[in-house]
Amino acid sequence: MESITLRKLKENFASSILEMVEYKGQLSLTIKKEDLLLICRYLKDDPELQYNFLSDLCGVDYPKREKRFDIVNNLYSLPFKWRVRLKIRVAEGESVPSLTPIWHTANWHEREVYDMFGVKFDNHPDLQRILMPDDWVGHPLRKDYPLMFEEVAFTHNKDKPPKIIK
Repeated sequence: MESITLRKLKENFASSILEMVEYKGQLSLTIKKEDLLLICRYLKDDPELQYNFLSDLCGVDYPKREKRFDIVNNLYSLPFKWRVRLKIRVAEGESVPSLTPIWHTANWHEREVYDMFGVKFDNHPDLQRILMPDDWVGHPLRKDYPLMFEEVAFTHNKDKPPKIIK
């Protein structure tokens, strides 16, 4: 049976949906980037849906694809206990519309994606690094980020037995 969310999105945004998967009640849609704000606003404001919580927003890197990044938005309807996942695909250097005008929680999520993947969000109120120092070079969750090893302090004396305090 088709969910009410999928039915309403097909009725109102059929041309915006690029890919859809529904599995065990979890709806996952890949949509056109330019329709992201419109669809999110609709999902939040429609009284029959009420997706009023952005539970997560994250990035995924597929470096061999032309549009190498997926920006994944996980929405939740508190009144109905429904979930929907909206994905958009963006190329290197392409920016994404910020969801902060719709859900304030997008602020921190978008800053993390910016910091870890280098994807910029248009009209974000304070787009800056959130996990890495301001002078850090690169974006650590990209698949082409160089792997490095740094000795951790507690491994320096690994050959000495621990001192027992009585």
